[in-house]
Amino acid sequence: MYQMQIIVDPVGFIRYLGHNSPCALGKGGLQRDKREGDGATPVGTFTMGRIFYRADRTTRPLSGLPCHPISPDMGWCDDPDHPDYNRLITLPHPARHEKLWRDDHVYDVVVELGYNTEPVIAGRGSAIFIHVAKPDYAPTEGCIALKFEDLLDLLQMCNEGDNVTIPAPQSP
Repeated sequence: MYQMQIIVDPVGFIRYLGHNSPCALGKGGLQRDKREGDGATPVGTFTMGRIFYRADRTTRPLSGLPCHPISPDMGWCDDPDHPDYNRLITLPHPARHEKLWRDDHVYDVVVELGYNTEPVIAGRGSAIFIHVAKPDYAPTEGCIALKFEDLLDLLQMCNEGDNVTIPAPQSP
């Protein structure tokens, strides 16, 4: 099966199959040595994982990736001291976490990236996603964010096994 090349340009574009879409990256820049809470987008090549979407706000995205509707009791553990760190969880949950069911629209469609997953290393960063950008493309907490329509266009081309490459910025 063909594996699509998805490249994130350090200046804020995502490139694939002739497409070149603007994206927001982490407010902490790009980092090889990512740490929890640094706001950085990790450098490397990461597998595209599950798509989660708000079925009350949008239809199931067309994609070769597995899709799951988000429910109000879904979250993602970002507490490095808990065994569920960097994993999908059910709320309520005793550890620090993010809610996937948000009032804003940034998680209306969200794709997990295979960052810090096999094995999960406490403190190396969690909840690294591709999700919907804020209207002004404000920097993220470490994720990649695209305009809603651009994200749906990308996902239509994706299949299991596709990767996203985030290269280190070039030194001046």
